[in-house]
Amino acid sequence: MKKALILFFTILFISSAQAQMVEFGLKGGVNFSNLKGDGFDSSNYTSFHFGAIVELKLLENLSIQPELLYSSQGAKIDVAGFEDINYNYITVPVLAKFYLTSKKLSLEAGPQFAFLINENVEDQFEGETFDFAAVAGLGYNITDHFFIQGRYVLGLTEVSNDADVTNRVIQLSVGYKF
Repeated sequence: MKKALILFFTILFISSAQAQMVEFGLKGGVNFSNLKGDGFDSSNYTSFHFGAIVELKLLENLSIQPELLYSSQGAKIDVAGFEDINYNYITVPVLAKFYLTSKKLSLEAGPQFAFLINENVEDQFEGETFDFAAVAGLGYNITDHFFIQGRYVLGLTEVSNDADVTNRVIQLSVGYKF
């Protein structure tokens, strides 16, 4: 009975929230990532991200946008004989979204929580299972459904068990809101 009540109130909340401007969407795009640390020599690693978003309108010009993304990140190693580093994460950015122009151009910022699901390296660059980052960027609604985003992800925790390096990612995305 308790589970049925929880389910009922959850459905009721979602239904009422949809009437108050909740938008769902899908997005994907390219990542230009790197690892930064003392004495670490690498260049940008190009990969991808994709996933789902929910935009919850709080005020006319303010929304909260949580996302659930698959994101491939890492670094291109510039030393012969070493393999490029690739970390694959499930990321959960939770962004405050402030519209600078009415429903078009937005400034987005907030924390990102990332959970490592696999990697291609061992030993020195073996990844930590959790990564915390700060995110900032811009979004633009091309139409009521199509949007583009550009953002910078600044890793705040070390991504490796044994090396003092953090993630840096530039993400360019396109998306569709339902």
